[in-house]
Amino acid sequence: MDFKTLDAMELTGKTALVRVDINVPFENGAVSDFTRIDAVLPTINDIVAAGGKAVLLAHFGRPKGQVVPEMSLAQVRPALEARLGKPVAFAADCIGKPAKDAVLAMEPGDVLLLENTRFHAGEEKNDPMMAAALAALGDIYVNDAFSAAHRAHASTEGIARLLPACAGRLMEAELTALEAALGNPARPVVAVVGGAKVSTKLDLLGNLIEKVDALVIGGGMANTFLAAQAHPVGKSLCEHDLAETARVILDKAEARGCRLLLPVDLVVARDFRANAPSEIVTECPEDAMILDAGPESVSQIAALFGNSRTLIWNGPLGAFEIEPFDAATNAAAREAARLTREGGLVSVAGGGDTVAALNRAGAAGDFTYISTAGGAFLEWMEGKTLPGVAALEP
Repeated sequence: MDFKTLDAMELTGKTALVRVDINVPFENGAVSDFTRIDAVLPTINDIVAAGGKAVLLAHFGRPKGQVVPEMSLAQVRPALEARLGKPVAFAADCIGKPAKDAVLAMEPGDVLLLENTRFHAGEEKNDPMMAAALAALGDIYVNDAFSAAHRAHASTEGIARLLPACAGRLMEAELTALEAALGNPARPVVAVVGGAKVSTKLDLLGNLIEKVDALVIGGGMANTFLAAQAHPVGKSLCEHDLAETARVILDKAEARGCRLLLPVDLVVARDFRANAPSEIVTECPEDAMILDAGPESVSQIAALFGNSRTLIWNGPLGAFEIEPFDAATNAAAREAARLTREGGLVSVAGGGDTVAALNRAGAAGDFTYISTAGGAFLEWMEGKTLPGVAALEP
């Protein structure tokens, strides 16, 4: 993966158009999670420290090409100023006269936030005119929004074709981590894929089988594979109509020499609720549902981690949101964290549920890299080309 970084760009006196993802959650009229804002601060600070002007391009919500006042980025500005520790100017549009005037008023070291790019229909259509209007505002383009890199939009792909372009610090860290995990990884490589449905991760499973040495399948997805092997799954979440697809995946894994690990013991309950009475079984009773992998399964996963050099993780192993059905996810996550901490494992994880599960387990801080990118992380794992990344290649 070849791309330029901020270090390769002349920033002094230059206007850098920086695509960021500050699509943050709000509660009671205030930002409730600063993770995405904090993630882009290193890029902004480096541009400012070099005497550049940082002009931030971002989206907020899904206004679908219309001006929707409650989706204005103006409401994010106070939180951005607070985290950055300096004033942030705001322009009421991301192109045209308001944007041009705001850029002209900047001095080296200033930061400017432009209005929601998705207020224009040309953004999501990757309209060349929209891309050109954005590019006219600056000297260089910096993409620091890996989470939006799977979208070919005017502010992620079109503009990168029109200006000298590079990856910001967050994008650089993300791409470096992903390259270490699947591009040129230390082997053996193990992947954990969990979640509810096989149908949402067919492309992912197909790509991973070609690239990893072992694949752990957990969560509701595992039930479909167990049912395909004629194991009873009772009232468990299961896509019975995908049994043949699951068998094809199993056969493909065997043919490729990829070990596919399914639960060998199960935690079942009759009710889906916290602290519901549960039991550990090897076969699911007819009136029960599988809600987690059992301790022997966790032991096998831990042993697999111990014999691996690289781990890629997407999705929990059970119903991690409720106790005691978070046990397998917690135990496996903590073992991966321990191995990473001791230097034996490169661990990369991503996806909303995955990040939440690793945080719950208290393991997130020890992973080599955790991506909050969601869709972009999943598409990368599926082996798809991300337009926003491809546009940065020389």
